[in-house]
Amino acid sequence: MNILLCTVMIGIGATVTMDIWGVVRERWLGIPRPDYGLVGRWVGHMTHGRFRHPSIKVADAIRGERLLGGAVHYLTGIAFAGLLLAGWGMDWVTHPTPEPALLVGIGTVAAPFLLMQPGMGAGLAARRTPNPVAARQQSLVTHGVFGLGLYLSGWLVHGLLLP
Repeated sequence: MNILLCTVMIGIGATVTMDIWGVVRERWLGIPRPDYGLVGRWVGHMTHGRFRHPSIKVADAIRGERLLGGAVHYLTGIAFAGLLLAGWGMDWVTHPTPEPALLVGIGTVAAPFLLMQPGMGAGLAARRTPNPVAARQQSLVTHGVFGLGLYLSGWLVHGLLLP
């Protein structure tokens, strides 16, 4: 089995799982889904040398920012699946276990805490948001769900592609 194909499939599956959680969270808890258009705006400004904003919400819009943000969201999920398979290899795909997937999933919370939130104006680990503790909790839960998605997607890929 091709490790690249497995990485892409597992990454997409885990990211879809995270997106489904966003819809469920919004309906059950009233917590809005992330606006990946703002991620696209942030990344779009990087092409002009701007990596940090006081507030990405008031930064100039970038043409195609929603599409760009969605693509970045899914490519990041695939890259994080690549971390899982780089660490545990194809052996993990042949026998998926939850621990590595959850470890990688929860560990990926470092990306928003240390890069995205500071770059988009929310501060290190969302410290400049109205409720930093709630924002951090939501990030941790969401990345835990991503880890669960890695595990479930590993089983799906195992069942579809391996004998």
